[in-house]
Amino acid sequence: MNPMTAGLIGISVFFLLIALKMPIAYAMALVGFIGFASLTTLSAAFALVSTELFSAFANYSLSVIPMFIWMGFLAYYAGIGARLYNLAYKLVGHLPGGLAIATQATCALFGAVCGSNTATAATIGAIALPEMQKYKYDPSLSTASVAAGGALGVLIPPSVIFIVYGIAAEQSVGRLFLAGIVPGFLLMFLYMLAIYLVARRRPELGPPGPKFGWVERFKALGSGLFEVLVIFVISLGGLFAGWFTPTEAGAVGVAGVVLVTALQGGLTLEIIKNSLADTTRTTAMIMLLVGSAVIFGRFIAISRIPFAMADWAAALDLPAFAVIALILLIYLVLGCFIDALALILLTIPIFLPVAVTVLGYDPIWFGVIIVMVVAMGVITPPVGMNVYIVKGVAKTVPLELIFKGIWPFLVAIFVCLTLLISFPQLATFLPSLLH
Repeated sequence: MNPMTAGLIGISVFFLLIALKMPIAYAMALVGFIGFASLTTLSAAFALVSTELFSAFANYSLSVIPMFIWMGFLAYYAGIGARLYNLAYKLVGHLPGGLAIATQATCALFGAVCGSNTATAATIGAIALPEMQKYKYDPSLSTASVAAGGALGVLIPPSVIFIVYGIAAEQSVGRLFLAGIVPGFLLMFLYMLAIYLVARRRPELGPPGPKFGWVERFKALGSGLFEVLVIFVISLGGLFAGWFTPTEAGAVGVAGVVLVTALQGGLTLEIIKNSLADTTRTTAMIMLLVGSAVIFGRFIAISRIPFAMADWAAALDLPAFAVIALILLIYLVLGCFIDALALILLTIPIFLPVAVTVLGYDPIWFGVIIVMVVAMGVITPPVGMNVYIVKGVAKTVPLELIFKGIWPFLVAIFVCLTLLISFPQLATFLPSLLH
């Protein structure tokens, strides 16, 4: 069979298996194995599975994943999210839509110690939604603000998706973390602006909360921000300064969360047990995805589809930004159906050579762009993982009502993407200083 035909059939079968509700990791492994066998031999496919899975699971660079995931779950169970929300609430809760604006700030700061969009949405949702309900916020605005804010956890370091992209694209995780800082906080401010404009136009959607004095604000600042700064500076500051490798930075971050929580008297055996259990489950899921993606990627490589895509992009009589826009549109459509991590692992072997080799874009910048588009996928139907997480917290709010409130945040992400494409330095400036 022609390799290109086999590749296209394999991709079609992969999407069919997803439509039939097969787990994405299993679908990638199965299609990759059968496709590779059809283009080589059965014994070669078995050898591929054994060697590639072992290489993937024994890869030292992947050990960074459980460290940062454990750091996030420790912060989740230790109540750091609640203290951060209290701080943001007292600073900006008095503005139109102030509680939803405070939610964005809290998600951004919690993302700086968590790195997971789902954990951020679940943690801050459990804290913020009862407060917004108390002040009679519109359910659509309140739930959508939590779902969208959770997506900040994939941009602001440490980000598990940046780690996976760095491993798949063979790029520096430290430089990716630096590249995500400005776009992450830029998106946070655009979210805040979107909420403010909506609540200013229709005050009944987000009535302002009480205004606190500066004494109370400074007290909240000391208790809410100090621990995050300590963890961020010790862990990621050491990574950016070159004192730690990414894996060591994750381990130092875990130690920082344990130390801060213990000093505050909040560390219990139950917190350690629950955080380890959740870390094990999440790490196992990610490792299975990575191993399956390697097998699928080898099949895609020998099918010559990436090379055909590169030739197609080079032959297009379009400027480079138009080709990038087309790639982003493909990501946006796929992101509506495929989980963020799986989408990164599935598509990087196909689109990264086009963006970097043919179009000449910086792979670090491309990673930020792709992660931001993937962030759209976690709040868009029908998958919208963050929306389902928030639905689990706000059980009385219909799913369609949450999706209805997402549109202002999608506009904010689109504006942020436009700025990043127009001014790549927003993502590349800080990594260039590290270099």
